Amino acid sequence: MGAAALSLSPSSPLPPSKPKINTRRSINSRCPIVTMSTNNKQKKKKEVWIWTNNKQVMTAAVERGWNTFIFSSIHRQIATDWSSIALIAPLFVEEAKIVDEAGNLVATFSEISSPQQLEQLQPVYERADNVIVDLLDWQVIPAENIVAAFHGHHKTVFAISKSLSEAQIFLEALEKGLGGVVLKTENVEDVLELKGYFDRRNQEGSQLELTKATITSVEMTGMGDRVCVDLCSLMKPGEGVLVGSFARGLFLVHSECLESNYIASRPFRVNAGPVHAYVAIPGGKTCYLSELKTGKEILVVDQNGIQRTAIVGRVKIETRPLVIVTAKVDSDEETCYSILLQNAETVGFVPPNKGNEATAIPVTSLKVGDQVLLKLQGGARHTGIEIQEFIIEK
Repeated sequence: MGAAALSLSPSSPLPPSKPKINTRRSINSRCPIVTMSTNNKQKKKKEVWIWTNNKQVMTAAVERGWNTFIFSSIHRQIATDWSSIALIAPLFVEEAKIVDEAGNLVATFSEISSPQQLEQLQPVYERADNVIVDLLDWQVIPAENIVAAFHGHHKTVFAISKSLSEAQIFLEALEKGLGGVVLKTENVEDVLELKGYFDRRNQEGSQLELTKATITSVEMTGMGDRVCVDLCSLMKPGEGVLVGSFARGLFLVHSECLESNYIASRPFRVNAGPVHAYVAIPGGKTCYLSELKTGKEILVVDQNGIQRTAIVGRVKIETRPLVIVTAKVDSDEETCYSILLQNAETVGFVPPNKGNEATAIPVTSLKVGDQVLLKLQGGARHTGIEIQEFIIEK
């Protein structure tokens, strides 16, 4: 079997295996591709191989669609034992190369601990389609250099990663990232965390269903502690975050990216509402605005429902005058949706898309009958996760 047969492509089957008796689990016969979105909405393939001697780690990885495993040459018996209970693609380390069961070259393997060794890692010098590197010293700068050196070449570069934080460095270097990671671990939690990371990233660029809602009331209320969320990303007209007093309906609140005569544009900021409000975060979850802090992830959504993940850079909580807004949708005249926001011209809603026009409706000029956008979902939540139970919120 050649190296191309283990490139984790949907069209590349696993190596032929012997008939198995009493197979304990059914495994997809093709290695999966994990996709991640980039800012230009094009998805690129990210590959994951596993290096472990722990049977529980193997089971967790296979159950999540990762079937390619690396073993040292002295652990061939483990590969044989695992192949009898699960359909896996075992690879073996032999000096500076990775081979399959038949001894065919699948990848080259290099340990890099100096600038000189990094300089020697060039596409034209690599014999295999796959290149595995173990960055023993620095990680971020070498990973960026490798991404730049292999840009435009068909070879896939993997980095040895011992945790999610290391894998994230390699997968996001220079935005493009390396082609994949080899997760070297004896801990099941590392597999679960890496899969969760890919699940969150795969949401980017996907489209949420947003519903038109009609404003039924706009009323001044008292003072409250409102939350300004400053992101590590810039937002454009038509983008904002999903916020609401009730989890059953989150309003698309516009960012402060629009220019005005009285205050400079702040395209990184959303004046999101009071501390009690729900806000959408990756994974189909919500949290309270008061729980946001530096480093936490949040969903940014545009008026077409296209979502992406952003990192919170700062949260400001200050006491300000509030306005309470209620709305209903045409398909359900009984259910009321509400949100409280600061009463200020820079705070507004994203209206339904009219052509390519991206506008915002400030709360200071909002009136009954105006239309805004809602994300409808289940109202019952436990630690931010949607559950099925009876609940009344009002």
